[in-house]
Order: sequence, then C-alpha cells, then structure tokens
Amino acid sequence: MFQDIVIEDLMELKGKDGIVLVDVRSPSEFANSTIPGSLNIPIFDDEERAEIGTLYKQVSPDAAQDRGLEIVAAKLPSFVKAFKNINGDITVFCWRGGMRSKASATFLNLMNVKVNRLQGGVRAYRKWIVDKLENMDFSQKAFVLNGNTGTGKTLILRKLQNEGYPVIDLEQMANHRGSIFGQIGLHPHNQKTFDALLVERLEKLKDFSYLLFEGESKRIGRAVIPPSLNELKEKGTQIFIEMPMEERVNHILNEYRPWEYKSDFTEAFRKIKSRIHTPIAAQIENCLQSDDFYWFVRLLLEHYYDPRYKYTADQYPEGQKVTLSVQHVDEAVVKIKTLIGESLKSASKLASL
Repeated sequence: MFQDIVIEDLMELKGKDGIVLVDVRSPSEFANSTIPGSLNIPIFDDEERAEIGTLYKQVSPDAAQDRGLEIVAAKLPSFVKAFKNINGDITVFCWRGGMRSKASATFLNLMNVKVNRLQGGVRAYRKWIVDKLENMDFSQKAFVLNGNTGTGKTLILRKLQNEGYPVIDLEQMANHRGSIFGQIGLHPHNQKTFDALLVERLEKLKDFSYLLFEGESKRIGRAVIPPSLNELKEKGTQIFIEMPMEERVNHILNEYRPWEYKSDFTEAFRKIKSRIHTPIAAQIENCLQSDDFYWFVRLLLEHYYDPRYKYTADQYPEGQKVTLSVQHVDEAVVKIKTLIGESLKSASKLASL
C-alpha cells in the first residue's frame, strides 16, 4: 500500500538526489501551476477531465466514476510504463490529494511501482507557500543591484549565483525581463508560479546573513513582489553599475535578438512611443523598421530608459548608494564580490565591539 506524506515532510525531502515529484493532473492544470521541478504524467488529459466533470454535474457521481475507470483501464499500460522509466523515490499528487492521486498510487503499487502520495496535493502546497509569504520576516542584509538598462545585471547575478552567492533571480522567477519589451520571446509565469519559486529559493538561503538581488519594480510581468521583500530592497545597500554605452547596447542585442521578434518589438514600442519626444520617437521607429537595431536600442536607452533610471537613483540617499564604474560584466562581478566581502568584514568588526 502507498504511504501518504505531508507537505512539511515533502519540502524537507524536495531537492535531494533521487526524489521525484509527479503531478498526475491534466496538462492545462499542470501548466497553470504546480510544485516546481515536478513531472507531469496525467491520469486524464484535458478533454477526458472535462468529460468526467460534465458527467459528474449533469448525470451522477457514479456515472463519472464509471467513465473514469474506463479511461484509466485503456491507458493503464502506458501510464505504468511512464512511471517505470523514472529512477528515484516517487511522490504523486493531484489538486487536493483526492481520487486521481489515490487511484494512481493504488494502480502503481499493484504493478510493483512503489510511490508515495502527497496529502492535500497542490492545494496544501499552495497553502504552505501563502503561509510562508504572509509570515516572511527578513533578518538578512540586502545588496541590491541597480544600473541603466543593458548593464548586464541579470548576467552579473547569475555569474555570482553560480559561484555560490545567495542570489534571488527575480526575473528568472517571473520569466520576464522587467520592461515593456521584457516578455518578448518568453512565456511569463503567473503569480502562483512566481510565489512558489521565490519561497523555495528563500528557504534555501535562510541561513545566509545577506541576500543579493536586482532592484526591480514592484511588478515584474504578471508577478508582484511581496511587500516584505520590497521593503528589504528599499533598506538595502544600492549598488549602481555604470558601463559604456557600446557594451550595454551589445548586451541587449545579444539577449533580446530584436531581428527575430521585429513585430513584437514594433507593437511594444508603440505602447511607449507617446512618452518620447516626437521627433526622437519617429527616429527610433524608423531605425526599427529599417532593421538598424543598434541605433534602435541606443536611442531607446538615451532618450527613454536612462532618464527613468536617473530618477530612480536620485530617490536614494548618497549614504545608501555605491557606484561601480566597470568596462564589462566580469569586472562588475569582481568588484561586487570585493564590496560584499568588505561590507561583511566591517559588520563583523562592529558586532564584536
């Protein structure tokens, strides 16, 4: 017989080698929100789920159950085979730990595929996430990375994260680059997915004395940053990166590849066109339409993004800001590491007095 495990125990195990989570809900449910890192092996596809739901409402629960058994019986061999191809300790779940995960776990155990079932399913996981968000209280110091568009802030953070620094990559969690052009070529995450990725990352970093993240606005694409994290950002040490214009333009061209999404860029630009001096706006639009992407980006930086970032920088007192002038991303990484090291050393000395 399968074993039920509760969400707290699952979160202790999650991320360890050999632990595999499988969401047996339909593909559309899985796409909407799931437990990060899970596989999707649906016991019913979207059409089958809709059919069973209709029978349940319009005929009877028994009719829905009978049809469900028919569907499962037909696909059981392929369903079991998919699980047998998984190496690891498997935990299955559905929306609330009900019939779908129970049936899946029962069938699989009968076929000698040992699995556990998550008690409460995705609903219990979401409650765990919301509870964590509501009780979030930061004791860590924050280093907040700022700088004009194109200074490679995300690239800098990812390099630092790869070296083991306690980075919160908010743009990655939102799957959005945080500007009017930020979703081009991407599929932005919804709030539930963002919340889950954020909470799980914060849980991994809870023993660090500081956190490092970008100075994003309160909203990134479809996701809103929790007030407690935004408050931590406002109190943190604000690191401003200065980098040559040429380098910034090249970063944007390499990341956004506007030649691949020209119509998307055209549509996005029209949303901000009225905020730019008319002759300059016309020039920017002409550059885009004539495939002069270098000057399209450069003029946008000079006449739209840079003035907005200057306003943001001016809101912080000088004693809270550190400006790092660099030639490229690798130099920025080195200087930020030095800055953090010196700051932590000074804090340690003060604490010992």
